Amino acid sequence: MIHIDIQKELQGSNGKMDLDISIDIKSKSFLAISGKSGSGKSTFLRILAGLSEAKGKIVVDDEVWLDSNFSLDIQSRQIGFVFQDYALFDNMTISQNLLFVNKDKELAHTLLDICELQDMSHRLPSMLSGGQKQRVALCRAMMKRPKLLLLDEPLSALDVQMRTKLQDEILRLYQHFGTTTLMVSHEPSEMYKLSDRIVVLDQGKIIKDGTPQQILLHNKGSQKFSFDGKVLDIIKADTIYIAIVAIGQQIVEVVLTPKQAKSISVEDRVSLSSKAFGVNIDYNLTPIP
Repeated sequence: MIHIDIQKELQGSNGKMDLDISIDIKSKSFLAISGKSGSGKSTFLRILAGLSEAKGKIVVDDEVWLDSNFSLDIQSRQIGFVFQDYALFDNMTISQNLLFVNKDKELAHTLLDICELQDMSHRLPSMLSGGQKQRVALCRAMMKRPKLLLLDEPLSALDVQMRTKLQDEILRLYQHFGTTTLMVSHEPSEMYKLSDRIVVLDQGKIIKDGTPQQILLHNKGSQKFSFDGKVLDIIKADTIYIAIVAIGQQIVEVVLTPKQAKSISVEDRVSLSSKAFGVNIDYNLTPIP
């Protein structure tokens, strides 16, 4: 069990704010952390890793990492951290990057096998694609056999196809090692696929906490689906209006009623929902993480 009760003053998107998070996390669970930019997500991970100072208490499996009189040093925290950038040693091969962290060749072999990198183990990072580099970064983080694996939007710079592949790699590593994992993400499909619990931060505080189904599924009544999106354009075609809406990586066209065309503008956040015989578009009154 991991007990976290931390406080830190931050400069948020709307000025000064207090990061104030109290949460208990089950060992071997996968927690996704979402929320608007500047809500404190990355700082939360950095505090857990010992990269940022904070007040409060952190206890991991009965070991105190932080309290009022003590802060465990970074090297002793048994953390695996994967950032958006890969931070690999350019002059070392894939195998050397892993063995630099831990000389356990058997573990390195297992990790490379899980992530389908065995045939590339002799290559330098400069010979790898972005997705391959991120897989190496994941493997290197696991070489410490960490108690906590912290993932700070590690897939955000990748294209959709590679992102999906890396999600599978993360899931395989999690299922194989059972490492307690905390991942910052903005992608609903990613959080739904990987996590068993989601917390949403706003202005440094947890405003939602539940299962992926509770947090991400918003269907009501006879609706078949519901997605949040952003209006990119509104086009008049003869006597009708068409809204061009971005939903994640997808762009869709939605026919508007004359009333909707007057009330909805470009850049508006909206919700698209389907009932039995058509698609409805409404204002999205809840900020999208």
